Amino acid sequence: MIQNPILPGFNPDPSIVRVGDDYYIATSTFEWYPGVQIHHSRDLVNWRLLGRPLTRASQLNMLGAPDSCGVWAPCLTHADGLFWLIYTDVKRYGRTSTGGATGSASLRDFHNYLVTSPSIDGPWSDPVYLNSSGFDPSLFHDTDGRKYLLNQLWDHRPGGNRFNGIVAQEYSVAERRLVGRRENIFPGTAHGLTEAPHLYRRDGYYYLLTAEGGTGWNHGVTMARSRNLHGPYELHPDVTILSARQRPDAALQRAGHADLVETPDGRTWMVYLCGRPLRNRGTCTLGRETAIQPMAWGDDGWLRTVDGDGMPALRPPSPGLPEHRFAPAPVREHFDGGALPVDFQWLRTPWPDELFSLAARPGHLRLFGRESLGSTFRQALVARRQQSHCFSAATVVDFAPEHYQQQAGLVCYYNAAKFHYLYITHDETIGRHLRVMSSLPNHVQTDTFTAPVPLPASGPVELRVEVDEERLLFGWRLAGDEDDAGDRPWQWLPQQFDASILSDEANAPGQPNFTGTFVGIACQDMSGSGLHADVDWFGYRGRAYCADPKGLPVP
Repeated sequence: MIQNPILPGFNPDPSIVRVGDDYYIATSTFEWYPGVQIHHSRDLVNWRLLGRPLTRASQLNMLGAPDSCGVWAPCLTHADGLFWLIYTDVKRYGRTSTGGATGSASLRDFHNYLVTSPSIDGPWSDPVYLNSSGFDPSLFHDTDGRKYLLNQLWDHRPGGNRFNGIVAQEYSVAERRLVGRRENIFPGTAHGLTEAPHLYRRDGYYYLLTAEGGTGWNHGVTMARSRNLHGPYELHPDVTILSARQRPDAALQRAGHADLVETPDGRTWMVYLCGRPLRNRGTCTLGRETAIQPMAWGDDGWLRTVDGDGMPALRPPSPGLPEHRFAPAPVREHFDGGALPVDFQWLRTPWPDELFSLAARPGHLRLFGRESLGSTFRQALVARRQQSHCFSAATVVDFAPEHYQQQAGLVCYYNAAKFHYLYITHDETIGRHLRVMSSLPNHVQTDTFTAPVPLPASGPVELRVEVDEERLLFGWRLAGDEDDAGDRPWQWLPQQFDASILSDEANAPGQPNFTGTFVGIACQDMSGSGLHADVDWFGYRGRAYCADPKGLPVP
């Protein structure tokens, strides 16, 4: 039995490829650096995060990119002894002053690139620029050796269809560029918002898989086919082959943006994005995740879910491949290595040495105070994904601020407009103290602060967060602070914070929301002196249940 989602937490837009007995899934990372997550499995049940291929400025530089821009919808394929990775680097997405269809933004910047590598572990090449005509690029390797780029076509003209179909154009390996004429091969259906193309060849047909209905509650997977790559394409008899749009009771919602892979015995499996809404709020704090389930080809040559209901499956059957488990990720990271642990990322910049160091104080992550929380340029925030609706996270921060513009602490972060931040700071009246700043996107008062909690002038402070679905609590204690019984009790802030605002759905009108919630540590110094904070360890433990935080072990 498979437990969906197989890639929990923010892992949208999956692209899957099999090479021998190994399966790889690439997912979007948006403004988080390095770019593109690649997971590995040998049994389609157990997965591990292998790495992120876009690691240097020549491949990806997202400084200044707005929230929910950056790396969209990678496509990972294998041919001619190489791995081929296509991705979009989005530079602009959001409302403009020009009216457009349904009030959407008209002018946007989508730049599509190709990198290759002989090994999934790299080294990955510098990128080849392809086009900027739309997003969700996909590379198709035809049986005659020719290659074609497909992507969604963006139409900015007033009154037009923003999602103006799927275009295809040949790619010349020798010339390292697109050649020939661009053709619109599929206009989409009445569901609209046609995107996420993937093309396959089977039994004399070209099968085109797309996503439609938008990446929210109406999302779904559409299929069409043609004897000719350039069309015309006939629609699947059911049009949509997978969706939860008519089933608000389904555990997996927002299902769409899919890709197909075959096991060695010829069975077809579909990976797709999905969302798991909170029971009490209906918001997806984990963002868009990746699920998988078996599919079946009918006698009519069309693909359907195995039971024919077209629904995303929470617990599909196992493919029966030899089990291949991976060592579990450590609950606590001590930052003893020379590289940041694989689960952690930072925002936008290809120059992380400006933000943090693992060598300045051995055994610690040193964060250099940079711009304010939410900056789109140089922000010292290092974080990992929230991967379950209930979790515990804790850290210890050594930070000696001298000014209220100096801050460091533990943050639950969705984007610049949505976060809860438990931080240490200083002012001339209270001295060093602790408080919470919350950015609330859909409230009348968009930023709130708790009352300050005085702290000693120096010394490390342990910080902790407990999240049970929509309920978020913060706690703290002084490092080494024991009571008469030798225990080290936590001091809990009296407020209960709303974790549901850290979601795609909680939003100010017109702002894009395509990522998911991260939890990590941050440091700011708006005074310009670059004061640093040292982090000795960071712990994270997911839970399948709600609990009294006072009885939970420290991760």
